[in-house]
Amino acid sequence: MTLRESSFPNTFVKGIHAVGWVLIFPCFWYLDRLIAVCKSTTLEQTRRKEQKCYLRLLEVFFGSIFFFSFFVLTAPLALLGLLLWAPVQACRRPFSYHREAPLSLESESRGVFETGGQASFTFATANLCFLPDGLARFNNLSHTLDRASSVGRLVVKSQEGREGAPQDSLRQNPPRRSEGPWEVETLFPASLDVLCLVEVFDKRAAQKLTDTLKPVFGHILFDVGVYACQPPCRCSSFKFFNSGVFLASRFPVMEAQYRWFPNSRGEDALAAKGLLCTKLLLGQSQAGKKVVGYFNCTHLHAPEGDGEIRCEQLDMITQWLADFQAAHKQPEEEVVFDTLCGDFNFDNCSPDDTLEQHHALFEEYRDPCRAGPGKEKPWVIGTLLEQPTLYEDDVKTPDSLKRTLETEELRKKYISPPVAAEGFPLVYPEDDQPWVGRRIDYILYRDSSISKPYKTEVEAVTYVTQLAGLTDHIPVGLRLNVTVDSNRIDV
Repeated sequence: MTLRESSFPNTFVKGIHAVGWVLIFPCFWYLDRLIAVCKSTTLEQTRRKEQKCYLRLLEVFFGSIFFFSFFVLTAPLALLGLLLWAPVQACRRPFSYHREAPLSLESESRGVFETGGQASFTFATANLCFLPDGLARFNNLSHTLDRASSVGRLVVKSQEGREGAPQDSLRQNPPRRSEGPWEVETLFPASLDVLCLVEVFDKRAAQKLTDTLKPVFGHILFDVGVYACQPPCRCSSFKFFNSGVFLASRFPVMEAQYRWFPNSRGEDALAAKGLLCTKLLLGQSQAGKKVVGYFNCTHLHAPEGDGEIRCEQLDMITQWLADFQAAHKQPEEEVVFDTLCGDFNFDNCSPDDTLEQHHALFEEYRDPCRAGPGKEKPWVIGTLLEQPTLYEDDVKTPDSLKRTLETEELRKKYISPPVAAEGFPLVYPEDDQPWVGRRIDYILYRDSSISKPYKTEVEAVTYVTQLAGLTDHIPVGLRLNVTVDSNRIDV
């Protein structure tokens, strides 16, 4: 099955949507600039230290008056646009799909999986905080569109000259440290197969990423999520932002489904966070069957102290994954991997996250970094950076951030510490345990859903520093080795 590229069923509905957005956008842009002119990042504050203080006051005063005036002037147009834009959301499929024409069939396939053979698949996930510029500044990040261009170029650069050739050597000599299969790298993993990005809320940033990544990743799902009144024709929840999930794959997307969490509250209820499920076509087995993999992306509820909401969302994810795979499983197909990744917004060391740490999802999916509920493996590194220190020398470049992540004393300064349970003092770490910090970005996998002849093994977990200064998260990579066991093939 080939997915339709447009998220709308026909050009007429797509045209109404486009006209509505053209009317809305000026008001949206002036509001965004109004917020941005009033909110500075620590990097901008440092650069202004040599300036007279009154210059900043004048910038804020006159900038606020200018942008607010045009915001008010364009508001009537935006209201008219909203009346056109909101109703057509009921006709919109909750994602757009870009497919780049392959140079050859082999370029987007692993070919034949032979008996006794093996293949490595490499995945990565990263939270980019691509909110509109004014809102991104509350996370000490700015210039969202420039960051989107930079991230796209860096990911492509990491793959240039590293595709294809390293795979055999990686399988024979996986980079393992004595205490585990982990590594800190200044580049994304070589021959990256599937990339999951979250918090790509800004549609312009998503388009820039798509345009930059499409020469390497020929299959991209973007603008994932729902908008306006949800469910349609009901005003119980109005979604101003999509889910922020963005998926880039080298392999064709055979099936895709998105479902949004109905239990979000507070500021998180403004975005359509949820679960994106995909089935990817990887190649062909020796018996002539299609070889496929399931790749699933999510972004859970963010506010601290809302563990019950996140647990409900994990329940939904468990059920939705089962429903998707039951609906799209075919007898003539063989499944070789099933992964779940994204920003879960809870860690495995905070007392405040105890409910989530004990969720049954971790009995189905394996977390290669987890020793048990509330306990990380000794080599694990937290993935959430402290926002006020994003631009300090120890973390502002890929090389300096790599050195910091490899040094426990420096990690304590720049990685977010665990969150204490309400009413209890934080005791961390326990005796003889390393300091890890908050690891909220996950790549999980499971074996129970893959086909009988295949088995998986973790080759490497990678912490990537290439996006230093561009996001407040550490991207994470996972390389899975898939082998075909000849003794388990049905005759």
